[in-house]
Amino acid sequence: MRSETNQTCPVSAESVVLGQGCAGDTAVARAETSRQIGNPDMLNGCRAALLTGGQDPHYAYGLATALVAAGVSVEVIGGGLVDGPKMRSARGVRFLELYGGKERARTDVKAWRVAASYGRIMRYAAATDTKILHILWNNRIELFDRTLLMSYYKRLGKKIVLTVHNVNAGRRDEKDSWLNRHTLGWQYRIADHIFVHTEKMKNELQDQFRVCERAITTIPYGLNNAVPDTDLTSADARKQLRIRDDEKVILFFGAIKPYKGLEYLVAAFQRLATTRGSYRLIVAGERKKGYEEYFDSIRATMDRDPSSADIIQRIEFIPDEATELYFKAADVAALPYTEIFQSGILFLALSFGLPVIATDVGSFRDDVIEGKTGFVCKACDAEDLAASLRRYFESDLFRRLPEKRAQIRQCVHSQHSWDTVGSITRNVYLELTGDR
Repeated sequence: MRSETNQTCPVSAESVVLGQGCAGDTAVARAETSRQIGNPDMLNGCRAALLTGGQDPHYAYGLATALVAAGVSVEVIGGGLVDGPKMRSARGVRFLELYGGKERARTDVKAWRVAASYGRIMRYAAATDTKILHILWNNRIELFDRTLLMSYYKRLGKKIVLTVHNVNAGRRDEKDSWLNRHTLGWQYRIADHIFVHTEKMKNELQDQFRVCERAITTIPYGLNNAVPDTDLTSADARKQLRIRDDEKVILFFGAIKPYKGLEYLVAAFQRLATTRGSYRLIVAGERKKGYEEYFDSIRATMDRDPSSADIIQRIEFIPDEATELYFKAADVAALPYTEIFQSGILFLALSFGLPVIATDVGSFRDDVIEGKTGFVCKACDAEDLAASLRRYFESDLFRRLPEKRAQIRQCVHSQHSWDTVGSITRNVYLELTGDR
């Protein structure tokens, strides 16, 4: 039994444990969600501010609209990246642009922008009568956010809620340190409540950072509902990318960083290319700043191999309006990650009905149903990844892909509904403020 000695335990809230199958009683779940939301007029003016850190517009939009549907008044604190027509037009959402711009500028100008944005956020926190400050992401200066800014919010009498997407990103990115762990622990323990997306994340918060179990709630990872899904067909998408109908297409999508394990996928693809069958690999995503040398070594490996002619490289930021092109052209998405807590790319793929081949890290094994939504393979093992890809292309899942796509979409939408996320989050707000 886990000891809770010296743990911070600010509030009790029911933890929601997610199941893996798709055959659960979703009708009962929907009825329970409807019952919890109830009449918004009876929520006693429940209000919250979502502090986005100026990033991840998809999650901010999904959560904001879900909270409004659950009867919560929402203010989204964002910047240019979070701003946009969908956010501005979202019914019941008030958007405040308080973060500095991201335009190119001299170092001193950038520093002034960051300082000014902190000033605006702190003035907002002091002036608003909103009780709940819900932090989705920290701002630019992580150490300041985790310690002094958190203490400032508490001194104002605010209730602080955190959504933790990565329990310790420093460890994941091989940049961990005593200072990183110490300040993370401070932020986690001073928060009034924490949302995570998996039970493994919850256990790590308890074991590594001494956070009380009752201060943590596990919620589904809400599906990206900001990316357009038009009537573009798979055939049309493949035609735009000049991919033949008989080619088997593997997709790697998203920002390119070492923990994504792209080098293992390239090695696995080179093994596949020597066997019978026509294979194509799409690498679509932005090379992140600071990892140029990492990607350059992968590109050199690709260019030296005869299979390079079968690799489509789109090494750039992929805007929302272009995203569906790649997921609809592909036959499978590959997530060869070496370490992860949870991935939005996984659920983005499944929301397009695209099966996935994922490594056995984080909670991927809980979210990928073998033979139904994809397959799981060993991490850091190109041979096993290649074998799993062959297994997929020989499976009934691939042979009946058009039919299976619809089943996968239905499954993931039933499990990762924003309605559920909004209802659970609203209930925690009410308990924190004593309005329940």
